[in-house]
Amino acid sequence: MSDRDTLMPHVEALLAIAAAARIPRDVVGRILLDEVVTLWRAERSLEDIAAELRYAIDNLDPDAEYAFMRP
Repeated sequence: MSDRDTLMPHVEALLAIAAAARIPRDVVGRILLDEVVTLWRAERSLEDIAAELRYAIDNLDPDAEYAFMRP
């Protein structure tokens, strides 16, 4: 079982609890992002965290075309 397979049922349960409490998914996402950054700061450099976030930002559009460099 992958890490994602292990954790996703908990994320789905969190979203269900939030929905029952009428907490918008956007709010859940912002709180989770804040917690993720807090977790990362305990073990990663600010530059590494910034690079991770830039990668996520650069890949937000699932329909974007990416240029590939050939060796």
